Amino acid sequence: MKASEVFTPGKFPEFTYIEDHLVKHAQMLHDSLDASLAVTLSGPSKSGKTVFIEKNIGKDRLIPVSGAGINSPNELWDRVFAIVGTPLPAKLTETSGFQGSAAGKVSGGIPGIINAEANTGGTWNNSTATQTDTAIDYLSLLIKELAGTGLVVFIDDFHYVKPEAREEISNQIKDATTKGVLFVLAAVPYHADDAVRANSDLRGRTVRLDFNYWKEPELLKIATTGFEALNIDMHVAFIKALAAEAAGSPQLMQALCLNSCYEMGIRERAAKTATPQADLLLVNQVCTRTAQIVDYTSTLNLMKDGPKTRGTERNSHVLKTGEVFDVYPLIVKAIAVTPPELTIRYANLQQRITSLCANDTPSGSSVTGACGHMCSIANASEGRNVLEWDAAHDVLDILDPYLLFFIRWGGV
Repeated sequence: MKASEVFTPGKFPEFTYIEDHLVKHAQMLHDSLDASLAVTLSGPSKSGKTVFIEKNIGKDRLIPVSGAGINSPNELWDRVFAIVGTPLPAKLTETSGFQGSAAGKVSGGIPGIINAEANTGGTWNNSTATQTDTAIDYLSLLIKELAGTGLVVFIDDFHYVKPEAREEISNQIKDATTKGVLFVLAAVPYHADDAVRANSDLRGRTVRLDFNYWKEPELLKIATTGFEALNIDMHVAFIKALAAEAAGSPQLMQALCLNSCYEMGIRERAAKTATPQADLLLVNQVCTRTAQIVDYTSTLNLMKDGPKTRGTERNSHVLKTGEVFDVYPLIVKAIAVTPPELTIRYANLQQRITSLCANDTPSGSSVTGACGHMCSIANASEGRNVLEWDAAHDVLDILDPYLLFFIRWGGV
């Protein structure tokens, strides 16, 4: 048995799936689907939502699609039908015109170079062609294909569906649900009710399951279960240190445990019980190695630099350490403050900033404006959304816990 088979940050954990704290969630999920109610999952990224669904529904029943880049209901259902293998009507081509024959001589050539004369003959076609899309009733097809089958449409990152498309998609989910099509929608906490807000008729037809950051005892079980499977007797203080750095993320905890094995030179189950020496130095080595799994150095530097200034210097702030920073690196340092959190609301962010500053702190508008610019910079650098500032709710959401971990351990 390999360490990479026990601790699996990138796939379903066969040996280290922890579900004690999710028993009620699992029962509620089964009861809701049995009653043909749509289920919405609310929780931060990498909090175990997808693993929970795979475990309790089964991959053979899931139709997983993402809400990212969806501009219309048809685009979403196209993704569903592609997975199911449902053939869609092809385009129809209509041709009109008439055919005849022509024969004769064509003379000419290129002046000054060559003269030519050729005989022409044969059939020619004077026609026009038009292409029309066969109208597809996606909702009816969805109901026909999936109602009563037990298959579950799992729409991950529903909050990424374009706002203008949510209302119609929610309407169709309501209609399909009443006909027996099963849905599970996952989103980050402050977008968990997007579907219901888009269509109030979904109230009473949906059940919300909240997934919070995992608590220390739950994260500890990942480590203790896995290390026992590998016949490793790890000191509890070391395991607690890893849990403290996992930011409530079971996936990150899996990565920390796996890298602990690598740092200790243990890559498969020990023949006899191993009791390695575990201290703060090992914790630092493990965290440093884990931060190197996804290198955010360039993105982090851009976040700290902020946008180019246009003639006006930014205000500087003196930290309790004696360092002097403007608002951008100050926000990055605030994100790195303990405890690690993937979702930071404005009040919490300001409190973190205040704890760092010796005297004056940046204004509220300066902080919120910088958060918006910083997210744009980070997402443009990565080519995907890794950071989001919700101006309507004043929430900074770190979409990838590895980014948070790198901010804490990547040399801030």
